[in-house]
Amino acid sequence: MKSILRDVWRRLWLPGLLMLAVMVIGTLGYGHIGGPKTTVIDALYMTFITVATIGYGEIVDLSHSPGGRVFTMLIASAGIASFTYVISTLTAFIVEGDINQAMRSRRMQNQIDRLENHYIVCGIGRVGTNVAHELSVTDREYVVVDTSQQKLHEHRERYTDTPWLHGDASEDEVLMRAGVARARGVFAITGDDSKNLVITLSAKVLNPRARVVARCHELNYIEKIRKVGADAIVSPDFTGGMRIASSMIRPQVVNLLDEMLRSDDKLRVEEVHVPDNFAGGTLGSLNLRDADYVLLAVRDHGKWVFNPQGDYALKPGNSIVFMAGPEGRKALERMFAG
Repeated sequence: MKSILRDVWRRLWLPGLLMLAVMVIGTLGYGHIGGPKTTVIDALYMTFITVATIGYGEIVDLSHSPGGRVFTMLIASAGIASFTYVISTLTAFIVEGDINQAMRSRRMQNQIDRLENHYIVCGIGRVGTNVAHELSVTDREYVVVDTSQQKLHEHRERYTDTPWLHGDASEDEVLMRAGVARARGVFAITGDDSKNLVITLSAKVLNPRARVVARCHELNYIEKIRKVGADAIVSPDFTGGMRIASSMIRPQVVNLLDEMLRSDDKLRVEEVHVPDNFAGGTLGSLNLRDADYVLLAVRDHGKWVFNPQGDYALKPGNSIVFMAGPEGRKALERMFAG
């Protein structure tokens, strides 16, 4: 809103100043022409009807004043020119704004159409902003969807390159425009549990392969959201309670995780899934020891193997858990992408 007001002021201050000057000069002139009996209101009114070409009648008598009539013609000409200048500038601002908005929307849609394996953040409030920040820090592509232009504008000011859509993510058309058919995951994290339920259902229908994580406050909605296909449901009240308890009984673990999230190195505990077409091999033969990442564990069909040794054989369906920055994560993703 502030930027819009700045643009309006930048465009209209000069024509507005000219219009004001015409009104002031006209008021002073008619006050002089009409003599002592002419009030300020009479002179101002005479100026206004002259500039506006209303022609209700001469409040200031000009019948015996040729100079007054010449002055009226000059004021009328200047006023009409200034008024036309104001209207044309304002019209150009509005039309240009509409055209720019249409062009920005078209460019944004083209940018979204090029995305593959991205994430869709449905709702960019306080929770959504933190989710988007984490995706940005870890160098993951995503699209933001929200019904609030103000929230989208605030997010764009901070993350200028992030594609966004103004719309209701519970509508199939909006999710399709966000590229849900090509998306890796969908965050249904608006402040409305019922809307998150609909987003979850729609996302799973449009792309059953996409992972959906939903936010839920009310306990009676948790099972409903799970039944329509949510892969994970997060309750801020529950996770907040767990965090408070952990800060008391395992403070150094919490400090480690907090430091990891604040680190300039962008280190995170990440995971990579071993695809079904993986040919197999030991950790040693795959050379999974590197300065860019630290191997922590392997998830082997429901069982955890911590600190696996070099002779451990990876199989399709395993998940590798490791600590890495964005570059290390991408290197492992490329390794197992074939």
